[in-house]
Amino acid sequence: MKSIISELHLKFAEKTWNETFQLVRRCMDKPKDESIPCKLLVRSLERLQEVFNVSSMKTMRSRLEVIAKQQGMGFHITEATCYLTADLFYLEVVLLPCGGVEEVKVAPHGGSPAPSECFLQLLRSKHFAEFSMKLAGLFTQYNVPGDNEVKLKLLASLQCLVKDLEQISHLPRVPKDSDPQVDMINNGRIGHLITGKEDCPLSIQFYIPPSDEIKPTDLQTTDAETFIQAAQVTVGDSDVTHKLQMASVIPLPAQLDPQGQPVFLPVSEATHETLPACFLLRLQPAIPVMSSFVNKLSQITDVAIPDVDLQWAPLPKLLMRRSSAHSHRETLDEQDAISTVPLPGGVMHSYILPGAAWEAPAQRGTVVDRVPFTLPAHVPALLELLRHQCVINALLTSCVAAPQCARTGSACDRHFEVLPESESSFSVTFHRPDTDSLAVLLVNVPDPHQITCTLFGAGIGNASMDEHLSAVMQRSMSVPVTMRTLYSKLEELTSAPLSPSRPAATKAENDHSSPSSTAATDTNGASTMIPQSSAVPEDGFSVSGSACYGMSVAKSELLPEINTSPAVNPYPFPAVGVFSNWMSSNGQLSELI
Repeated sequence: MKSIISELHLKFAEKTWNETFQLVRRCMDKPKDESIPCKLLVRSLERLQEVFNVSSMKTMRSRLEVIAKQQGMGFHITEATCYLTADLFYLEVVLLPCGGVEEVKVAPHGGSPAPSECFLQLLRSKHFAEFSMKLAGLFTQYNVPGDNEVKLKLLASLQCLVKDLEQISHLPRVPKDSDPQVDMINNGRIGHLITGKEDCPLSIQFYIPPSDEIKPTDLQTTDAETFIQAAQVTVGDSDVTHKLQMASVIPLPAQLDPQGQPVFLPVSEATHETLPACFLLRLQPAIPVMSSFVNKLSQITDVAIPDVDLQWAPLPKLLMRRSSAHSHRETLDEQDAISTVPLPGGVMHSYILPGAAWEAPAQRGTVVDRVPFTLPAHVPALLELLRHQCVINALLTSCVAAPQCARTGSACDRHFEVLPESESSFSVTFHRPDTDSLAVLLVNVPDPHQITCTLFGAGIGNASMDEHLSAVMQRSMSVPVTMRTLYSKLEELTSAPLSPSRPAATKAENDHSSPSSTAATDTNGASTMIPQSSAVPEDGFSVSGSACYGMSVAKSELLPEINTSPAVNPYPFPAVGVFSNWMSSNGQLSELI
């Protein structure tokens, strides 16, 4: 073998790269077994292509041929035109003698070729990797399952669906946001539609965080996908058959029901075909979704999300994994998710999400990259539920990931514990800046358009504080920013002189016989204030015991235990205490607090 390699090396030592390239191509053109391509030769040709400067028609042809084979497409040449072909579409590329590209057209099955400015600019700029990725997306759009007859029916059904979604997007509605584009994305019945053309599948932009940090100009840049959650509308195969539309299911003229939702024809009255496929929302990027929300998605469509490849894990850990490509500052141990978040002004927040609490079945989630459905009527409800999950994810992500990395060994100014209360709410326990006690901020997300914050244990009893915190949370979509605002407000109240309204609040806080609270005293003289009726919001939402009280601690001593009242179960999870990870071995608060 060494002798053969040496002889080959001597034989081709004086050969040019172009001659070597042509040799590899000739070897690929005449494989011994055409059903099994030689992977080594294919990879060799790809590596040669990467170092070649495309400066002639021949090299551009070779480059396009390799890309076509990578995508599983056919490749044909007629004089100065290359054809990249698939079952239901083909790409026509007209070349120039210098290796440049004069025109690119995309032709769907049975349709006329239409110019594609996107593909043209990518080839002219010699951005072959991006060209290959876009071609892969186009191939996926037309890569419908079944034989040729079934493929044509599915393609026709998909085109009917796209037209119905476009009609829904044009129905009148009341705007909710001053920015038209943000309003359409976050509040539109089916978000912002980017109409599918021959060279691009239909895409729906349905969520963007309404953060102060995102400017309207950011949405016009090439990095807009960093902020926007989108979904491509395609079709995929299914283990069971479904009735798919073969004509519009929206009556003419289009109508709205009393709830403002579009009216659709019953399946029995619409033209349909029973096919072994379903429509798909391909999420870009994939979304970590809680188990209860996965079930709700299936209930909307009556089509189960395949769980073959689903890997379940606590929701915070899924969010940390997804953001790890942008931030390497988080610490992830076997039990708890711990993160240090830097804020302007040099302030450092530390957030801990105890693993035992988030390991509960209701708080476990999985990363969903596609959602199957069968009717256009499913799309508004699916997008609303996905928006709801995106809002929850955005708030939790603000606790476990940040765009900047914290310096190793940096001391944290404030510490917080984040615990789940329900599928759509969580609590943030923190040490009050004005007293030696704990307080809890309950964050409730009843729907994707509303966030409410309720403060417990601070002894303030001020509804305007809750409203202000809710507005800050809604605007910033950040728990750290909201907690920084809360700290500032508490410090202002502590340093401000007594006003006529404050003595009453202070008296209510210290009066153990007040009908709105119950006082418990431990053996060390520390008192626990447990609000009763005043701790329950007007909407009837109830929180677990630990989110309804604050600890009052004498300055000269530390608490031997955090939860002094045996009648209150802090959280419906075993062995999880408030700030349990910051307690010393003898049960006392550590120096972190």
